Formats: sequence, structure tokens, C-alpha cells
Amino acid sequence: MQTSITFRVDGKDQTVTVDPEMPLLYALRDDLGLNNPKFGCGLAQCGACTVHVDGTPTRSCVTPTAAVEGKQVTTLAGLGTPEHPHPIQTAYIDEQVPQCGYCINGWMMTAAAFLRDNKDPSEDQIREALTGLKCRCGTHMAILRAVKRAASLA
Repeated sequence: MQTSITFRVDGKDQTVTVDPEMPLLYALRDDLGLNNPKFGCGLAQCGACTVHVDGTPTRSCVTPTAAVEGKQVTTLAGLGTPEHPHPIQTAYIDEQVPQCGYCINGWMMTAAAFLRDNKDPSEDQIREALTGLKCRCGTHMAILRAVKRAASLA
């Protein structure tokens, strides 16, 4: 059964008519045409699909669209702008982190939420916060440097 579900995405009200149990990832990508959250594993294990729901990092591949009714969803595109990037976006560029770019969404969205509450994290705290995210390109050390740099920029 199709249901209309309204929520805010990157500051704009959006309504999708979908099966309420359909993963949020599909509504974002297929119905709204957003390409930042990626389909990685479909099991909430890799993080490529991470978005913020009311500020909390959320794996959109396993979150029913109905669960975000009336909530604020932020994607990587809504984190900052080209004119005013989020510190994690600036740090990723400064540290030349991107390789294939597939996993960046999950790492950056998770790190942004972590840094919001942890202004001067240790490397161990950063590693713990990013546990469970996957990068097949092996840029883990550059990612750690970028998160530490972003903490100093915030």
C-alpha cells in the first residue's frame, strides 16, 4: 500500500508516495534524485548510505521511509555549500582523502555528527566513532587525519 510521507531533506519539505516500509535510501535516491547516500551492503554494515535524521547518523538502507515522517533528513549535500563547506568537507579536500569516493558519504556524515559533540577528540576516540565504516580503497589513515583536521577547523 502506497502512503504519502512528508519530511524535510536538506532544508526543503519533500513528500514521497511510497510503501511505508521501503528503505529511506530508495526514497532519497529514486524518488528525490539525490545521489549522495549510496547503496553499499543493504545491511547497515558499511555506512555508505548514512544520512542524519534529526542530527543522528542513520543507515538509510535499513530505515523505513515512514520512520522519517515529519523529521529532518540531512544528506552530504546539505552538510555545507560550495561557498561555506562543513569543516569535514574542507578537511577531506585538504588531506586529499577521496579515491573512488563511494564510501565518503558514510565517513563524512558519521564524522560530522561525531565532531559536533566532540570538539577535540583523540585518535582513539575518532577510531571508535568510525568503527564499522568500510573503505575498500584503503584511505583510512587519510580519513583519520581529515577528521582530526576538521576538529581543529570547527
